[in-house]
Amino acid sequence: MDDHLLGWLKTLDEERLARVLANRLDAITPPWPRRLDTLAQRLGNGFAVLEVLRTLPLPALEVAEAALALGDRVGVADLAGFLGVPEAEVTPWLDLLSDHALAWPDGEGRIRFAGALSRWWTAPCGLGEPLSHYLNSWTTSVDSLRGLARSLGLPQGHKRRMIAAISEFLSDPARVAVLVERAPAGAERLLEDFAWDGPVRDVDGGRFVVPGTPEKWAADHGLIFRPSWNVGEMPREVTLALRGPGYRPPFTPVAPDLATLPADPEGVDHLMTLAAPHVVERCAAMLENTAKTPLPLLKAGGIGVREVRRMARETGCDEDETRLLLEVCAVARLLAWDESSGGLVPTDRFDRWRLDDAPARLRVLLAAWWRMERSSLRRTGGKYGTVLGDDPAGASIAQARRAVLGVLARLPASTACADRAGLVRLTHWHAPLLDQALLAECVPAVLEEARLLGLVAHDAITDLGRVLAALHADAGEESDDSAPVVEHDPALVECSTRAMASVRRSALFGADLTAVVTGPPSAELAELLDRAADRESRGAASVWRFSPASVRAALDSGYTAEGLLADLAEVGALPQPLEYLVRDVARRHGEVTVTTVACIVQASDPALLAEIAGHRKLGRLGLRLLAPTVLASSMPADKTLAALRESGYAPVPIEDTGEITVRRTRIEEPAGGRLILLPGGQVAELEPPAHVLVEPPPDPHEHARRLLSSEGGSAQPVARTWAVIGRMASRLPTAQQSLLGFVVDRGVRAAITLADGVTATVSHGELRSGVLDAWCEEAGDYLEFPLADIVEVRGAFA
Repeated sequence: MDDHLLGWLKTLDEERLARVLANRLDAITPPWPRRLDTLAQRLGNGFAVLEVLRTLPLPALEVAEAALALGDRVGVADLAGFLGVPEAEVTPWLDLLSDHALAWPDGEGRIRFAGALSRWWTAPCGLGEPLSHYLNSWTTSVDSLRGLARSLGLPQGHKRRMIAAISEFLSDPARVAVLVERAPAGAERLLEDFAWDGPVRDVDGGRFVVPGTPEKWAADHGLIFRPSWNVGEMPREVTLALRGPGYRPPFTPVAPDLATLPADPEGVDHLMTLAAPHVVERCAAMLENTAKTPLPLLKAGGIGVREVRRMARETGCDEDETRLLLEVCAVARLLAWDESSGGLVPTDRFDRWRLDDAPARLRVLLAAWWRMERSSLRRTGGKYGTVLGDDPAGASIAQARRAVLGVLARLPASTACADRAGLVRLTHWHAPLLDQALLAECVPAVLEEARLLGLVAHDAITDLGRVLAALHADAGEESDDSAPVVEHDPALVECSTRAMASVRRSALFGADLTAVVTGPPSAELAELLDRAADRESRGAASVWRFSPASVRAALDSGYTAEGLLADLAEVGALPQPLEYLVRDVARRHGEVTVTTVACIVQASDPALLAEIAGHRKLGRLGLRLLAPTVLASSMPADKTLAALRESGYAPVPIEDTGEITVRRTRIEEPAGGRLILLPGGQVAELEPPAHVLVEPPPDPHEHARRLLSSEGGSAQPVARTWAVIGRMASRLPTAQQSLLGFVVDRGVRAAITLADGVTATVSHGELRSGVLDAWCEEAGDYLEFPLADIVEVRGAFA
């Protein structure tokens, strides 16, 4: 914990502390801190600080880096002078850092920075360790200091005086410049390399011990130090002296310009309402396709190009759209690997997803794309990556996607980006920790993916994209099964409903056996027509054509003639030729039958098989005699095998030759709900489980008020903890008393059991008048547990 940060927090009023907490919601997530010292510990956490840095623009990071180069305490005037700008240009960025608890003023009017910043920036502005780091090192003897002072023409004496004199000499640009003028040939070039491309470089250690070489001269005069034989380092003060008094660190307080063009708002909105229904419809069609033909994976992982092209051809998508939607469906857990099928097939979640309303289906896909850690359409070396393959960029891809969409959302309404290179520069200004080369690869891919999803049209962000961009902090990670904050965000719910409002739920049926939908068809309408007809075109209007083969396919999937005609009549008036076609095909349908059996039971003795077929207890197997020595069972092989063994027979399993047409891989058990039978005998849940309840965001003002009014700013002494627990928790053995002490002193998680049998998982405890006041995970709040009633303490692991 940073004591200086704690001291600053104690000086803040409620309004100022609430502003800090509003920018650092990570510090007040459950279990929320009850004391300012605990808050300071969270605010100073190194990983939390890095996540905050990702959200800050380039000037804030440049100010922090320049300040770290000057030391851990720096005045505003000194910092502004170092950057070469007026104080007024630096102050807003210092205020921004202060609002995020990364910098704060001390009692002397100087600025202190979070210790985690220096741990992340080991060489701010390309500067190395200060001279004191080398001169006070245990590896630097007094004799070495005397030799260094002698080389610099300084008096020799007490160690501290020599260190002060050497530091003063090497920090003076004028004296260092005079010293370099007397350097041997080659030394100036060596020092320039360290000053501008250092501070740490690989060197030839042998040249540092050969008299007359530039390396030995630089080491003898304290300009380069060697922590190891082949590594040289230049101290910070020497680097600044060599760079000269005119050196200024980079500072870009003004965002780069981005060329823009006006965009027609009605045209952008229209394209959004076309793309959003289309992506939902295509996802459903693709998943239906994988139900019939599982997608195999390559040995190296991912889906091969041939399979992607086959699916694109069979579903009517283009290849880019197929790549994107396959990855989105996988992240949304609508598609997963099934061992028995040997490929990717739809999950049971898909059955529930397609029964949900269209806007909800769209939000599931958008939330998956928002947290996806791959870019389907990013080209590396001119080539796409493997679909669902590993991407070494990982989480940086998702961060780049959110940063690009965030920049587009900052543009005025009805404004389109006209310069993609400028968009890369502006995005890097807003998210400087992202690699600029990666951004250059991601920007075209993000724009194309967003266009396919209805988030961008003509390089202008749509209302749907603007709402999604505002949810960058709630995106979640790719490993999450869902992102409930995104999927149930009220603004996104409203916008997705409007984006799907233009879908057509009716069709125009023609006497030439065609069906025309003038606009984006709803997923339900498209699914119905895809089952009974062949799609001939798509776009502003989609056309399907009925044929004997297409109608037969619908009947094969479970429809009857009357059922199919009834469903079609609900979406449009049916002409007589279509009715005649359906009834004629239905009349011939089933003239020849092909029976599917789940398994075969064979025996060499016909009498034994006849006995089995007539066994009353085996009636549930639906056994049918196909031949004197062959029985067909309607139950799978494992259940048939178990039933026969229960009835006293001794069968042995052989290779299963049955094949399941429609496959599902289960990723979770259904949490209740009524089931219905879909066409083709598929089962799906009619009433999906209740949505995950999203916790409301913490209120910064409420937490600020609570923290400032709380009594006691420090934890109880460790010795007192053990004494109280040892005296009051008398039912616990010594080992469990120790574990309870860790709950208090170190905030560890533990499961406790009370005398009345109540159990709880607790952490972050405090001792108050014979009770343990700790965070209870089951209650989601701090509760009091009498120490005398605790009868057991066990370790709890996340």
